[in-house]
Amino acid sequence: MAKTKTVYICSNCEYKAVQWTGKCPSCNAWNSFEAQTEAKTTGKTLTQANSSELGKVLQKFDEFDAKPAARYVTYDGELNRVLGGGIVPGSITLLGGEPGIGKSTLLLQLALSVQKLSVLYVSGEESIEQVKLRASRIGQPNALMSVLAETDFGYLEAAIKEVDPKLIIIDSIQTLHSPTVEQTPGSIPQIRECTHRLMEIAKKQNRAIFIIGHITKDGYIAGPKILEHMVDVVLYFEGDNRHHFRVLRSSKNRFGSTGEIGLYEMQGSGLNQVQNPSGVLLGDRHGELSGIAIGCTLEGIRPMLIEIQALVSPSQYSTPQRSSTGFDPKRLGMLIAVLEKRCGLKIGLNDVFLNVTGGIKVADPAIDLAVIMALASSYFDEPLSSKSAFIGEVGLSGEIRKVPQAEKRLKECEQMGFNKVYTHNLVENKSKKLKITGLQNVMELIRSAFK
Repeated sequence: MAKTKTVYICSNCEYKAVQWTGKCPSCNAWNSFEAQTEAKTTGKTLTQANSSELGKVLQKFDEFDAKPAARYVTYDGELNRVLGGGIVPGSITLLGGEPGIGKSTLLLQLALSVQKLSVLYVSGEESIEQVKLRASRIGQPNALMSVLAETDFGYLEAAIKEVDPKLIIIDSIQTLHSPTVEQTPGSIPQIRECTHRLMEIAKKQNRAIFIIGHITKDGYIAGPKILEHMVDVVLYFEGDNRHHFRVLRSSKNRFGSTGEIGLYEMQGSGLNQVQNPSGVLLGDRHGELSGIAIGCTLEGIRPMLIEIQALVSPSQYSTPQRSSTGFDPKRLGMLIAVLEKRCGLKIGLNDVFLNVTGGIKVADPAIDLAVIMALASSYFDEPLSSKSAFIGEVGLSGEIRKVPQAEKRLKECEQMGFNKVYTHNLVENKSKKLKITGLQNVMELIRSAFK
């Protein structure tokens, strides 16, 4: 019988220690060590594969013919885009997001929509009655869909043999547990063991698997970091509960590009795809108001026009307030300093509030120019033209830098009815409807926009 010993493993980075300590020496996380038991081996074992078994897994690279992965194209065009064209059989996808953001709704809609595929929906958090009620609000039921309200992995394996599904949805991995591991559900050993067994099912039986994962207070998927390394695709479902829009973002994809996003709108009947995000995000504008500028961000290969709102007002306190929603506060501070130093605008003594409409979070530097102009417009209290857009990155010396894939951004501006774009002076204009004003620095831009 193998001997057991107690070890302490960091829940953040899986660093192993022989005794508990308050701070992890590997990742510097506090109070992250958990006690776990593991078998202590007394000798070494060696398994030798015969030549026939080895030939199945060993092959010369030049003699192997690789074929493009076949995909299940779903009704959801946004999900297809993020996945790189559809669901790949034999793949395992991890979906993370905050509680109540719509992860279960998104995958339940997927399970109900693939009418030609047998689906097994494993619910560890809701009963079959709850899943049925939610499905009745979303749409028509799938005759080939089966629901398993059980968290024991043994029941899951038996259900797979019974149903023979092509698509398996696990809601969620933190509730699943394997009887072979003597730990509570949601612990690091349980998550690692269950994910490893799901990966074997996906690869050996050629089944597509979606896993829902909870996230920590820091916004990362709960459990060992190796979880994200084991799966093929990692998706994050983001958004603000106070807004209707949700963003599906890819951070890892072995079958397509990363950085792609899908945009949804949460309604009473479920999640609706947003085919034209620029039109939706700019649809609530009423006239020309000060402090509003339009920029164009690029998410993956998808251009999207967004509205930047700024408010610059005299401060009532000794320390002016700085508030930013959907935009990096540190970068906002840098752009305010550029306006102060290079343009002479005394914004530093004022309260500054910045908002990206629709609850969208933007990290694209090409939005810098729109932020600069929204701040200047509010400072002067002069509105900008509603048919003008601003595309460009701003440097510390106030220079305007060219952004990648400018042609796609300009085309999006043209399709949305804009007639003028302020950007870098080396951007080539191939449109007859769009007037491009090329500039070198921020001072030239302010002089040109506020004549």
